[in-house]
Amino acid sequence: MSNTTLTAKDFASDNEVRWCPGCGDYSILKQLQMTLAKTGSIPHKTAIISGIGCSSRLPYYMKTYGFHTIHGRSFPIATGLKLVNPDLEVWIVTGDGDSLSIGTNHFVHLFRKNIDVNILLFNNRIYGLTKGQYSPTSEMGQKSKSTPYGVKERNLNALELALASQATFVARTVDREASHMQYVFMEAKAHNGSSLVEILQNCPIFNDAIFENYTNKQLQSEHVLFLEPGKPLLFGKDMEKAIILENFTPKIIDTAQITEANIWIHEPENRQKDILLCQFGYHEYANFPLAIGVIHVNNNLVKINKEKESKSQYYNASQVINKNIFKII
Repeated sequence: MSNTTLTAKDFASDNEVRWCPGCGDYSILKQLQMTLAKTGSIPHKTAIISGIGCSSRLPYYMKTYGFHTIHGRSFPIATGLKLVNPDLEVWIVTGDGDSLSIGTNHFVHLFRKNIDVNILLFNNRIYGLTKGQYSPTSEMGQKSKSTPYGVKERNLNALELALASQATFVARTVDREASHMQYVFMEAKAHNGSSLVEILQNCPIFNDAIFENYTNKQLQSEHVLFLEPGKPLLFGKDMEKAIILENFTPKIIDTAQITEANIWIHEPENRQKDILLCQFGYHEYANFPLAIGVIHVNNNLVKINKEKESKSQYYNASQVINKNIFKII
């Protein structure tokens, strides 16, 4: 089959898709299939690796190679697969519980190594498959089956953790923003290095409407900051609110009170500013709009790592060690 004729259907398996009605996973699956078709991916040269959780059922619904692994271990398995077969396009599908609890150590080290894989982190701030316990990303005060009086600790910020671990690409999107999701997936795939896309995903059974402020069209303008490289950070119904940096402290101010030159301009290559952007909507910056879009890209580090990689004994040794494990793929 010629790659130019491929459509989203060519990436869909014959298996019945089995998620709860209304689950955001359906939308993510569809946009991933469309992304692969539009960007020239080839089914037999693509692999989807997942861990455990509702999100991790996704490989069954893809007409590609796939591996439904064990809890928290999708990262090292995908790493071995990519090292032994560098030409393979590898996607990791994981959830907030799978990647940010038992899998946190692997999550951190994958970014440090900067293996060229794409990570889709489905974040519904709950353990859905095990029926509604709170997860590492559940907000303080959130009630669940395991926290009937509310969560007592602060929630983990996946993108901030990734940047602290030297990630070279981090982005965030929302399950109800189909076109935006597809755009972010394409940007992640184009990045030569580890890419992380956090997808705010609704769980209609155990955590319904947790992201209502970010998905409701009547509320979204006040709570979401859509990012574009080189564009000012503006939000509000009429884009009347701006974000500025004053002594490297973010502040929200009315646009009528400042000149355009004073408004914070999004620079995806500026790691220090991008770490601050990741914190919007969390903890001390809870009153700031949540940043949606490509937050950080570092292509310079990728180039440096690629030069080292060709001489790396670790890389060559990994190919030998994993050769038999992944020879089927």
